[in-house]
Amino acid sequence: MIPVSDDILLQPLSQEHSPLIFNAIDSQREYMRTWLPFVDSTHEVGDTQKALEGLIDGINEQFVIYYKHEFVGLVGFKDTDAGNKRTEIGYWLSQCAQGKGIMTKSVLRLLSYAFEEKELNRVQIKVAVKNKKSRAIPERIGFQQEGIERDGELLVDNQFTDIVVYSLLKREFKR
Repeated sequence: MIPVSDDILLQPLSQEHSPLIFNAIDSQREYMRTWLPFVDSTHEVGDTQKALEGLIDGINEQFVIYYKHEFVGLVGFKDTDAGNKRTEIGYWLSQCAQGKGIMTKSVLRLLSYAFEEKELNRVQIKVAVKNKKSRAIPERIGFQQEGIERDGELLVDNQFTDIVVYSLLKREFKR
């Protein structure tokens, strides 16, 4: 468990979280499918369980986010390159939990963990160009925009979207 604040707790992701994650996706399907390509292929809890098998790998730690003891989203590391001391943070948050600073605080806590405990040097976040809410998080924290990955992700209805690449180095991190 990683405490973030009095109201926010990060818990390591496990298969036990499959029903919570599936229910969040299923109840907000139209909202979430705009930016999360996996939503359309998630039809039952078993689909979530299969997806979690690929996320729970021991290298790329993933966490469920609890806000006031309720599950509200996921945040974690992906594409970690231990040899070069770098990783990427990915995240999603339920619609009802947005606008409360939950994700910004969670990402800040993971940055402390990445730089201080895992001794990484670089963290990046990639976000769809038009996803303003998601882009606000790295911009608010002080990440540098490095560029645009053209047609970097395939979203719903086979539409590609450009991705903004942000990075933050250990020496730039301010708690």
